[in-house]
Amino acid sequence: MGAIFRKEIGQFFSSPIAYIILGVFLGVLGLLLWVFADTNLLDYGFADMGQFFTLTPWVLVFMVPAITMRSIADEVRGGTMEWLLTKPVSRWGVVLGKFWANWLLVALALLPTLIYYYSLSQLGNPPGNVDSAAVAGSYVGLLLLAGVFVAVGLWASSLNDNQVVAFVAGAVVNLLLYAGLSTLSGLLGTSDLAYWLSYVSLDSQYEALGRGLIDTRNIIYLLSLIIFFLAFTERRLRSQ
Repeated sequence: MGAIFRKEIGQFFSSPIAYIILGVFLGVLGLLLWVFADTNLLDYGFADMGQFFTLTPWVLVFMVPAITMRSIADEVRGGTMEWLLTKPVSRWGVVLGKFWANWLLVALALLPTLIYYYSLSQLGNPPGNVDSAAVAGSYVGLLLLAGVFVAVGLWASSLNDNQVVAFVAGAVVNLLLYAGLSTLSGLLGTSDLAYWLSYVSLDSQYEALGRGLIDTRNIIYLLSLIIFFLAFTERRLRSQ
């Protein structure tokens, strides 16, 4: 697994596309949070990062599949997947190595955004007047949400050897899990099905963690989704 992890990291940073994706991610967030009038934190009037944690998942829905789309599809198209599986590494080793590498890449993309927290903390009146517990909980939720998106992206990448199909499939499933289920629950009114659809939707789980109280039920659910899609990916590799 370690060799797969290092190989994936090395391949990512040896490609200019990697830097373009990270640059676009940080650039889009920077424009949304500090420049555009409708979402500008400076015009909000409060030292609050709620806008950041509301907008970032929508960017990750599309950014994460762009990172993961080549992970397995490239190996299948190039014929290296069969070669990998003849080495002393299990299918789970391949899947987990790629998962940890891609999840780390997303975490590294989020790392520079901590400067937003520092900036708002210093701009607050008095300085430091930011709900740090809510920020910490939201970052935990954001990382777990990114983990689910990565697992979905790897599964989509395992479907065939076409990166474009992998990107589209990953983005659609991420969008369905994050917003589709809660939207459907709203259309169903107050029925029991509507309640459960709302509860299992990723945006509800993510918002619950952002309240500053980290509930183990939310964490277990998100981790279960990660394991579920990784198991689907391993099963797909087995069928190949």
